[in-house]
Amino acid sequence: MKLGIHAGPQDLSMDELKRLWKTGDEQGFHWVSVWDHFYANPLQDRANPCFEGVAAMSGLAASTRNVRVGCLVFCALFRNPGVLAKAGVTIDHLSGGRADMGIGAGWFEEEFREFGYGFPPLGRRFDQLEEALTIIRTLWSGEEVQFKGKYYDMQGAVCSPAPLGLRLWIGGRGKQRTIDLAARFADGFNMPYVSPDVARDRLQRLARACEQHGRDAAELDTSVNLGFYMNSERTPDINPEGSLTGSVQEAVDTIGQFRDLGIQGINIAFRPPVDWDNLQLYIEEVMPHFKA
Repeated sequence: MKLGIHAGPQDLSMDELKRLWKTGDEQGFHWVSVWDHFYANPLQDRANPCFEGVAAMSGLAASTRNVRVGCLVFCALFRNPGVLAKAGVTIDHLSGGRADMGIGAGWFEEEFREFGYGFPPLGRRFDQLEEALTIIRTLWSGEEVQFKGKYYDMQGAVCSPAPLGLRLWIGGRGKQRTIDLAARFADGFNMPYVSPDVARDRLQRLARACEQHGRDAAELDTSVNLGFYMNSERTPDINPEGSLTGSVQEAVDTIGQFRDLGIQGINIAFRPPVDWDNLQLYIEEVMPHFKA
């Protein structure tokens, strides 16, 4: 399996984040990613530090040499899709072709409203996401954009230079539109904080959606984010059913369940403070079970 680290750039200093990124890069992980939020979450205090996603992913790319670098996920509504597409290509070149960009419709109401985006209904957010994905895919393909939709009007835009190894991910737990968009646009589909039973259901839905769109579901990579609470007395503030809890062996067994479903990647997700001792334990006693 492809094992990764997902670290929301919140409640940590940049030095601590860079330490975590370096650990992922040097200890055999396949993937390290950031997120795209303006506030730490769960939201407890707006004064808690939280770094911006594009800049954080750029720093991640420049600070690493080996891992795939990603974001799970950029909110399509926060930036013009042409700007986001260009940012992705720039980061891809910074990384030497190691970049993965996840894109979603957003959900965090407080940051939407307080940073001036309103909070459109879910259906409208997905409509806008679909338009953004159409534009981004066109730009990354090297074609000229001729697009007029309800939310975006782009005539004649091109993206140069072309991506090197940039891949598009759709992330979310939704049963319908998230999966349909993944089947249509994505190179990978990420499920955050889900149980094996939920992951099984989403994989079945993804296969049906791919069939409807004339696509082989095997073309898409799949991954799951799991909250990292292994060997810890902390109470998960991420869905316990979508987290690694309990002993090392329980962590091995849980990851094994996802592997047996056909999930290709597992990213352990951190809420600060980082438990460095248990991360080292994971590296030494869990990862060897899943290396090719």
